[in-house]
Amino acid sequence: MSALVLFGLPVVLITIGIPIFLVLLLTSIAGILILGVGDLFVIHTAVFGSLDSFPLLAVPLFVVAGDVMARGGIAQRLIELILSVVGGVRGSLPMATILSASAFGAMSGSSVACVAAIGKLTLPALEKNGYGRTFGVSLITSTGVLDVVIPPSIPMIIYGVVAQQSVTDLFLAGIVPGLIIACALCLYVFLRSVWMRSPVGGKPSLATIIPALKRSTWAVITPVLILGGIYGGAFTPTEAAGVACWYSILISVYVYRELTWLEVFRITIESCVLVAQIMILVAAAGAYSWLITTSGMPAALVEFIKGLHLQGWSLLLVINFVLLTIGSVLEPPAAILILTPLLTPLIADAGINPLHFGLVITVNLAIGMSLPPFGLNLFASHALFKVPLPTLYRGAIPFLTIYIAILILVTYVPAITLEPVRWLRAFN
Repeated sequence: MSALVLFGLPVVLITIGIPIFLVLLLTSIAGILILGVGDLFVIHTAVFGSLDSFPLLAVPLFVVAGDVMARGGIAQRLIELILSVVGGVRGSLPMATILSASAFGAMSGSSVACVAAIGKLTLPALEKNGYGRTFGVSLITSTGVLDVVIPPSIPMIIYGVVAQQSVTDLFLAGIVPGLIIACALCLYVFLRSVWMRSPVGGKPSLATIIPALKRSTWAVITPVLILGGIYGGAFTPTEAAGVACWYSILISVYVYRELTWLEVFRITIESCVLVAQIMILVAAAGAYSWLITTSGMPAALVEFIKGLHLQGWSLLLVINFVLLTIGSVLEPPAAILILTPLLTPLIADAGINPLHFGLVITVNLAIGMSLPPFGLNLFASHALFKVPLPTLYRGAIPFLTIYIAILILVTYVPAITLEPVRWLRAFN
């Protein structure tokens, strides 16, 4: 009966199109009434208790900062600088697109914002230089994965809150996987460009780099300020989000003069819509997590998995399959909030480091955003660039192949995520 209520009911509700937050709340209420594990007043406590978290405050601040950077000239100037530096080789333009997504990922935690900001600035150039609209949009869609993996990352913040792990350590653990993904994508587009005999970009020169650097100096400071402040111990990730928010606003309004305070207000209101969507999920998931824990399901699930006699590698393989499947239909915050309370007892029993597992979850769900048929980034690109979904599905295949290979590497080589954390702790 517990399995039917906790898992069967949510599947039915999702299938008939009920919003995720209502699915979680209705399941929590039904579970309390049917299983008799508590009082309905507990829903109130769990909902508000899940929002009472200082690290969670970083989410709305990074969302606003990312939107301001995308529309206030900061992202555009960073991309122009990268385009001026990367040149002289085949594939330099798509490489610049990948590096721009990496830079944007170091400033904001929103994958869809990355797709929108990078796409609007680089797609015209990709088409003009003969790369084709299908390849250009597929590349831009796939680079959204970088914004989830490279810190600061909203899914990492949410996982840190739910799994009670250090958000700073999670950010540090995400740097190497993010760089590996960026390098692998650059290698692929280079080899593809050589094969397709794509045009060679203009060689970089001081005549173009210096003016671009002057125009983007304040923009370049942004990722240095955010990540340098966090890892240097100047402020926490939450405080870094506040600094990034105010810095991006002041630079966009008073230095670049591309936004007015009225426009900042409008951007903030628009960002609040996304923030509200995330927070209502967090609140509803708090009740669902309480129900799962109180029902004893995690302990029963651990015992069931033990009975299968799965080794650590096979357990991770099964979890990866589950995460990829769910990540293709649910947004990362919702998937993390639902799955983390269920999976953390399993990985603890298997002796898997929770920091390493946090990156496994993040990479899986990041890939899921570009995984056909329901990946969120696919729908975002379809809406933004009017490319048919079947065309996007075909264009995403090479990038998904690369991502799956990297996912296997990250999953089974924990040192990729844990060694940077160990180095920082030894340094401090």
